[in-house]
Amino acid sequence: MSKNKLGLLFGVASYLLWGLFPLYWPLLEPSNSFEIVSHRAVWTLVFCVIVLGFSRRLRSTLALLKVRRNLIRLFFSSLFISGNWLIYVWGVIHGHVVECALGYYINPLIIVLFGVILLKEKMRKLQWLSIGIATIGVLVLALDYGHFPWIALAITVSWGSYGLVKKQLGLGALEGLALETLISFLPYFGYLIWIGHKGQGQFGHHLGLTILLMGAGVVTAVPLLLFNGSVNRLPYTIIGLLQYITPTVQFLIGILVRHEVMTTGRWIGFFIVWLALFTLGTDLLKSGSASDDGLAKLD
Repeated sequence: MSKNKLGLLFGVASYLLWGLFPLYWPLLEPSNSFEIVSHRAVWTLVFCVIVLGFSRRLRSTLALLKVRRNLIRLFFSSLFISGNWLIYVWGVIHGHVVECALGYYINPLIIVLFGVILLKEKMRKLQWLSIGIATIGVLVLALDYGHFPWIALAITVSWGSYGLVKKQLGLGALEGLALETLISFLPYFGYLIWIGHKGQGQFGHHLGLTILLMGAGVVTAVPLLLFNGSVNRLPYTIIGLLQYITPTVQFLIGILVRHEVMTTGRWIGFFIVWLALFTLGTDLLKSGSASDDGLAKLD
């Protein structure tokens, strides 16, 4: 198999797996959102340590914490990814899969906007147009919901902030994820010990649920490894376009599997957002490369 075909296979597989996450988290109920995210972080760290150990990169990864600048940025990236996971898992298990999908649809546009505001990058005409169209779509959705779509916006802002910090760190995806979960390990592990002591934790009570809770680490890390395999073989333009697979799969799960309500106003709002993404995708193809490496990075 050629390099590009293998990269495409890895890329499609990673984004499909990320898109299927809304089918996994409800399986972990009656665990609450914080318990799910705590297990996700703890077992992701375990998985990362095992992989880094086998690849003999564990010592060099831990050495990165000795650099004060890395430690500060890793603290913030850990904070942003924790917030993103909590909002996303809470949204999924409380019947807001479609709104979560909206957040990841808007994310590329927010990253482009972050690039202009925070990194002083220049936006092309089609990028400005896509931002304007997306803003109209979000306003239409806000009017239909009767409130601002805070879940979608919280997801995209936390993820965009995370991507910005990761860009400045410049670490490998697996190394970065290992250190982020290491930094957040004590509060998450402490919480699991606390609820276990009170008899409120779900871990160890039922074999199937216990395995699924432990599997959250594998579920988190495997798509990341596949993504790494694709990003080293494909142009960022293709990676940037492939990322739309994830929210599309989530959107379909929300409608077809979770049977979430889609009013006429919501359909109109989503069509406007899709038009904005089509405009941005056209710009990506014309430019020949993604405007921001972070555009395609999902951890």
